[in-house]
Order: sequence, then structure tokens, then C-alpha cells
Amino acid sequence: MSKLIVVDGNSIMNRAFYGIMGSKMLMTKDGKYTNAVYGFLAIIFKVIEDLNPDYIAVAFDLKAPTARHLMYEGYKANRKGMPNELAEQMPIIKDILRKMNITIIEKEGYEADDVLGTLAKRGEAQGIDVTILSGDRDTFQLATNKVTIRIPRTKVGKTEVDNFNRDKVMETYGVEPKELIEVKGLMGDSSDNIPGVPGVGEKTALNLVKQYKTIDNLYKEIEAGTADVKGKLKENLVNNKDLAELSRTLGTINVEVPIEESMEDLKVKEWDKEAVLNVFKELNFVRFIDRFSLRGIGSTSQAESEENKARFTIKEIDISNNEEIANIINTTNSQMKLIYFFGKNTLKESKNIIKKEIYSLNIYNAETNEVYYIKALETKILSTFKELFENEKIEKYGYSMNEDYVQLMENGIKLANIKYDAEIAGYVLNPTNKVAINNIVSEYLNLDVEDYVLNNKEESEVEETKSKQINLFDQMQAGSDSNEVEIKDSNKTRNALYAYCIGKLITPTIEKLKEINSIELFNNIEMPLVEVLAQMQINGMYVDRAELVEIGDKLKASLETLTAEIHELAGEDFNINSTQQLGKILFEKLQLPVIKKTKTGYSTDVDILEKLKNKHPIIDKILEYRSLMKLNSTYVEGLLPCINEKTGRIHSFFHQTITATGRISSTEPNLQNIPTRIELGKQVRKVFKPKEGYIYIDADYSQIELRVLAHISKDENMMHAFLNDEDIHKQAASKVLGIPIDEVTKEQRSSAKAVNFGIVYGISEFGLAEQLGITRKAAQEYINQYLEKYSGIKQFMSDIVEEAKKKGYVETLFHRRRYIPELTSNNYMVRQFGARAAMNTPIQGTAADIMKIAMINVFKKLKENNIDAKLVLQVHDELILECNINHKDEAAKILKENMENAIKMDVPLKVETSEAINWYEAK
Repeated sequence: MSKLIVVDGNSIMNRAFYGIMGSKMLMTKDGKYTNAVYGFLAIIFKVIEDLNPDYIAVAFDLKAPTARHLMYEGYKANRKGMPNELAEQMPIIKDILRKMNITIIEKEGYEADDVLGTLAKRGEAQGIDVTILSGDRDTFQLATNKVTIRIPRTKVGKTEVDNFNRDKVMETYGVEPKELIEVKGLMGDSSDNIPGVPGVGEKTALNLVKQYKTIDNLYKEIEAGTADVKGKLKENLVNNKDLAELSRTLGTINVEVPIEESMEDLKVKEWDKEAVLNVFKELNFVRFIDRFSLRGIGSTSQAESEENKARFTIKEIDISNNEEIANIINTTNSQMKLIYFFGKNTLKESKNIIKKEIYSLNIYNAETNEVYYIKALETKILSTFKELFENEKIEKYGYSMNEDYVQLMENGIKLANIKYDAEIAGYVLNPTNKVAINNIVSEYLNLDVEDYVLNNKEESEVEETKSKQINLFDQMQAGSDSNEVEIKDSNKTRNALYAYCIGKLITPTIEKLKEINSIELFNNIEMPLVEVLAQMQINGMYVDRAELVEIGDKLKASLETLTAEIHELAGEDFNINSTQQLGKILFEKLQLPVIKKTKTGYSTDVDILEKLKNKHPIIDKILEYRSLMKLNSTYVEGLLPCINEKTGRIHSFFHQTITATGRISSTEPNLQNIPTRIELGKQVRKVFKPKEGYIYIDADYSQIELRVLAHISKDENMMHAFLNDEDIHKQAASKVLGIPIDEVTKEQRSSAKAVNFGIVYGISEFGLAEQLGITRKAAQEYINQYLEKYSGIKQFMSDIVEEAKKKGYVETLFHRRRYIPELTSNNYMVRQFGARAAMNTPIQGTAADIMKIAMINVFKKLKENNIDAKLVLQVHDELILECNINHKDEAAKILKENMENAIKMDVPLKVETSEAINWYEAK
């Protein structure tokens, strides 16, 4: 049986737009929104995949008035205009559909629904199974045994559908599909501004249609006095017969639209694959390119053009050929003076730790335009090239070189003179973009890595080999042989290409860094930081496993007690972790006020529970239970597997290319996020200890972001406070409340502190009201008073947002740039996000830059002075050294001096230091 799919273009685009939306919508590198296009394609591809249709068409609405608008002036008059972010995507999806040879039908004077209905009727008349893909339930009136309506549900690209044929409509509504037209005539439709009969809702309308079938029959019986309607309902029906008939007409889909296209015109055709590939590349729809195997599509001339962009020779080197290896080493030492290299890395879990492995070493010789490809048949590949890696005179260029540094250190090799990292260059150029090497190569070399590999792959690249791999830190700690594991390097061309591309990326990225005035940030801050962060990962932090297990046992005991108390307050046992069960207990059994409902039941989110705290003692218990449950699962059971069996330490990964503001982040595990608000959370920090004979020295910047704000805004009051070592929060309370500073209470200082730090993050009156437990009006008044007293800050906030709108970006004091396309959005929430980012990035980003400078300087000074101390952790504004007790005074002095003198500002940087035998006591 033949199949036809007809798609409601506007409806599906609208549904896709809001289904893949948030403060960070999908966007191309030039700021073009693509979320609706991506979602639309995901939906339509799924339906095509499910049904394998013979015919397909997409109907779109035109801006011109339809017959319904001419009939009733108020038709859809309440509709807001299409958001610009969606409107700009409509031409894109139509262009893609045309390239896919899918027929688009737009008919002036008619709506897309009318086109759908007409095509469905035609298809059914020809014995074709018809599927209407639409998010609009008005189309249910078209359902028959041969016409099915598919309603999609989309969430982050994942698509599911509900199917409605005649039987499903009957089951759902209790009336025939065509009778839904009569239902709409009676109840109207607020979304389309169809009036209906006042006072008649869906339930009443359905009951009337079930009984009388049509509006005409209903009014005949009313006029005959035989209708079972009384009182106000009868009065409304009698007085609004004209509205009922008008509404029915407005709600009836026209199935007689004069469409010129024949069914033959709608036949599924072969795509223009080259054109589709090009647009998918432009929109960065990599998943669709791979899904439909589009890579490599194109004319011979295009393939040759791609190849010309990366013309080099791969010279495969046998690691056992001493003469070839010696030649590479001699050539590098005598001629190249620099190496561009790429080690094939992978993630492999072994003994509860993530290890990086080098499968091959790829060194690009720019002089001969050759890539030496050396297969890692055994780990001696690294020791063989030890003198190259450790040679201070040879500059090293690579990608994600902190990983290279750690891997080489595993094998007793210290990577020296790290000059350029393509990942970091890409990050500094645009910290909100993905810095995967393929993306950087595509942007700055205009080369599609996947296409090149596809066109140049060798058959031998699929062979499997075996190699002994060295587990993280095993060689350093034990020198033992590791187990032999099977590995595969099927990407010789790809890895060699990466080494070549690293060499070619330098010129365009460095020129671009100079153009945006970020070259000093790259050379003097980001690149020196690579070694610092890699060494921090290698150093790690010792963890007392037994003590951590003990904390876990205490948490479990506390959870058992809390569970019993919660069950007692509830009057029954239930699963506290089940949102549905908890919702029924709170809002049905205990009758607490319902604040928010979802599709699956009652919301029991933290913000909901916080609002119910004073309504019942069970709420405090549940909040405490959740805190302890997260603490145990994430920071006890979550940390235990991360302890390295050889070192007894946790070696967290520190990343410098993740956050948009430049802050360093920590993963596997995240040591920056261990909670400190509850005592048991703080206790977890006790298990982190220095080794015997050593102590922790902790240094913490005092209010660094506010000091940066004072310097940038030049606000006189804030600068005065820091220059005279006043309590900035007491000063703020004094200024805003108009009271002497020595009369400020603890509570008043706390409120002022919330505003001080909130200002840095663009806090709203709603956020402040929630935080302080006051009305929004009172919160807004507090913010207004604050900005009146700190007028320099108010001016800065206003100026920076306006500047970002004009330039499209903001910068830190060190010219770290962040692009903010969200400021041009028509969506209020997206614009507000952009405004907050514009305000806080120069502050938070500059503070992050200062911390990085301090880390680099401390790292150098400790080494220069032969101090037995190592950086082991950085958490926001805090640095921790693990130091030999005999060197603690010199180390503390170096730490404090280099942090306080990282930058010269109009207000001083202040650092507080402490010594401790564990992390908990370091504050």
C-alpha cells in the first residue's frame, strides 16, 4: 500500500523551536540560530524512517490574510508575532527541503491546515495511506481509517509521537473526528481567538455534541423545546447562535483547496546530496551528515580541492629501525628546532581510574612536508624520543598538551618548552565555541577532517595490533609491567593529518589572536598554565580512605534515622526518593498547598520545598535527607573509586578550556564542588591530607571579584572601602540604610553582602527577594538604593551592556573576549541572560585571569627557590600548597606575595593564609 506524509511546516517548526530552547539555543559560529531547523529535521527524519513513504509534501502558512481573516476580523488577532529567532530559520528549512527535493506547498488565502486536509482527502480517494504530521490537534477532524494524525513530542532532539486515527479520536473524545468541528463551534478556541459560545467549555461542548451530533440539530431541538438544556446554558446558546455557526465555519478545515501539484509531483525523490551536505556543514549538523553517510559526497574537483588543502606525505616509521629513528632525532635537533606532534589518545577505565593512552606518535616536519607516523607497538616509543621531548631548545606544538604532559611524565619524560596548543588557541579566540580539533581545523583551515580521511584512508588502517600500555602513574610508582591489552589504531591518516594541521593552524590562529589583542593572554597566561595544571594533576591530593568510609557510615546512619522520622511524620512508609510517592504524601495526604504540578504529578523540587518549610515539620527533614543523600552518593561513594591504588591520591583533571569566563574547572572528580554549607559536607574535606612531614598552606583571595569591580567601575565608595581596609559589606549596609557603620547589625551586613556579590552576577529583584526572604518590592528598593549610593557601579553595569550590544562581546582586563549574541535576541529571558553575562564576565573573568597569573608565578618561584612545596588544588579564589614543614615559612611568603602582586590595580589585592594538617582545617 502506498503511503503519503503531509507535514504542517509552521506547526512542526514552532514545536521544534520551543522543544530545543533555553538560555543557550543551537547556533552557528556566526550567530545564526538553528534549533528549530535541527528539531524539525529530527522529527521529519524519524517519521520518514518509521513509515518509508512513497509521497511527501510540506505545507507552510503565508503572511497574507486568509479567507478566515476576511470572514472574522478577530481571527488569530491575539497571536503574538513569530520570534525573530524562529522567523530567521524559516527560509533555512525551506532551502533544505528544496535541496532534499521535498515539495513545499504554500497557497495564498489558505492556511497550511487547508492544504493538509486537501492533500489528505486526495490521497485517501486514491487508496493511499495518509499520515499528517502536525502539532495542531485541530487536524484531528481529518482523521479516518486511512488518515492518521501524528503529534510529535521533542526534547533535546529526541522525538516520540502520538498517533490519532478515527478509532483513537473516538476513544479519546467520545465523538467522531468530524464532530470535533461542532465541538469547536460551541467551545471556541482561545489560541486562534475563535469566540464560541460564552460559558461553554470543552466538557459541555463534548456532551452536547455526543447528544445532538451537530450544532444544527442542537438548535432545532432548542427551538422545538425538546432540548435538554436549561438555565444560563440555554440562554447563552440562544443568544449566541451566530457565534456558534461562525466559530464552526472558522474551525472547519477546507479540503477543497485548488492545489496544482499532482500526487506524482509529491513522489519521494533522491536528494541533491552535495547541496544538502554543504548546508549541513554550514549549520554544523554533524549528526545528520554521519547519519546519512554524506561525507565524501561531491564532484572530483571538489574532492581534489579538499585534498589540495592538506597535501603532505605520511612516512611510516618502524620503531625497531634504529637508523630511521636516529635520522628523525638528528633532523629534529639540527634542522627543525620545533616539532608539531599529535599522540593518539583515548579514555580507558582500568582499576577505577581513567587512563590516557598513546597509540601512535605523529611528528610533522614542515621543512619536508612529511608526517613521521610512528606506531606505538611498545612503550619504548616514548623513551626513544625522550631527548626530543626534554630538549629545552626545541619548541613543542600540539593539541590538548596537558594530557601529553601527564602521559609523558608517566613514563619519566618531562615535556619541555611547550609553545603552542591549538585547543587553547581556539578557546581564547572564542570561549563559547567547542574546541574539538575538527572544529578548529574546519574554522581556521577550511578543511573537513572527516571528508579528507574518507578520501585518503588506507585499507591497512583497519588492522588490529597489540601493545603494552602503561597505567596512569604505575611506572612512576612501581615500575612494574602492565597487563597486555588489545588495542586498535585504525586512524593513521587521521592522526597524521592532525599533526600536519597543528603545524598549519599556528599562523591563522596567532594572527587572529593578535587581531583581537589576546596574544599576550595566550602567550603569558594560558600557555604557561598548561604545565602548572598538568603538574597539579600529577601531584594529586592524598585521601584517607578509612576516614572517608567512616564518614559514609555516619551518613548512612543519619539517613536511616531521617527515614524513620519522615515515615513517622507521614504516617506511613514510602520511597522518599520517589517524586510521585513524595508528592502524594505532601499534597494529598498532608494537604500541603500545591505550588506547581507537572505532567507526571506534583513538583517536589528544592525551591518548592523551601517555600513549604513553615507548613509542616516533614519538609525540613526531607531537605536534610536530600542533602545527606547527595553528599553520600557524590562525595563519599563517588570519591572512593577515584582514589588511585598506587598513590592513595585523587588526581583530578584541571581544565582551562571549559568555562566561558576563563575559570579553571575540575573533573574526575570535581574537587571544586565539595559542599561546605552543612557540617557533614565540611567533614569530607578532613579526609584530604598532606603526606607525613608535610602540611597544607591555604591562601584565599579576600573579595577579589568586588575588588576587581571597584577597579573597573572606579566607584568612589567601593574604592574608599578597600583602600582604607573597611568591611565592604558593613559599608554597603551603612550607605543603603543611612546608619553609622558601627551600628550595622550582623543581619544587615548579611543582606548587604548578598547584594554586593549579587551585583557581580546581575542579580534580579526576584533573586534577591528569594535569597533574603523579603518581598520583590522591598528587594527592588534595596537594589535601587544600593545603585544610587554606588553610582559608579550603576554606570558600569549600564555601559558594559550597551558596549556589548554594539561590539557583540565583552573583555576582561587581560583582553579575554567573550561573544554575547544573546543580547540581540527577541526572547526576553535570553536577552537577560546576555545582559548578566555582559556584566559578570569582565569581573569574574578578570578574577580568573589574576588567579592564573598567581598560579604561574607561585609555580615558578617555588622551583627557582628550591622550595619543597607543590600546588595541589585551586578552588575558585583559593590555592593550596602541600609543603614540607621545614619550608613552610618560605612557601607561605611566596604564596602570599605572588597572589597579592599578580596585578597592580587601583585597590589592593588581599590574601589570607593558613596552615593545616587537612583541608578542613585550612580555612
